Amino acid sequence: MKVGKILGGVLSVFLFLAQGACDSSSVFNLGAADDAPSSQGVNLNAIKLQAGDKLKVTVFGEDKLTGEYEIDPGGSLSLPLAGTVQAAGLTKPELEQLLSKKFASGNYLKNPKVTVDIATFRPFYILGEVEKPGEYPFRSGLNLMSAIAVAGGSTYRASRSYVMIQRAGEASFTEYKMSPTVPVYPGDLIKVPERYF
Repeated sequence: MKVGKILGGVLSVFLFLAQGACDSSSVFNLGAADDAPSSQGVNLNAIKLQAGDKLKVTVFGEDKLTGEYEIDPGGSLSLPLAGTVQAAGLTKPELEQLLSKKFASGNYLKNPKVTVDIATFRPFYILGEVEKPGEYPFRSGLNLMSAIAVAGGSTYRASRSYVMIQRAGEASFTEYKMSPTVPVYPGDLIKVPERYF
């Protein structure tokens, strides 16, 4: 019985992928950005950091300042010498510039070279008509179809044409076409609705 259920879930994911591959004209809705990149072209440097992201901050030549730090629920990051900085809403390069200025402003360091790497992004969430709704770790290259597969595939009641996604910082859900070209970002809340028979 369980094997049949698993095979059904895997089969539905393959059907979704095949449907998306056949529809070369499919586009996805990112609100104002109709020309946003596909999941293969997501630029991790363009993702805005949010609470829960764990960062590795490297200050070259300053081992005592280098380490892993987590953005707190208020969106702040606390580092020695730099103090508390508002990191949420910034991209990785923007945070690097801000930290360089902070370290240089107190005459602590001359010409500080700072790099920020993502140790762990915040998870994404999927609910609705999937076999295993819940919280899942984000990884680079994740798209809508692979996210549904991670959650055990869709149920037989799931919509075959669209999903609803709430991106970080958005107040409401936006409808997206069911397609492997729709990228999944850290902190996304994905809702797979029930289809109408």
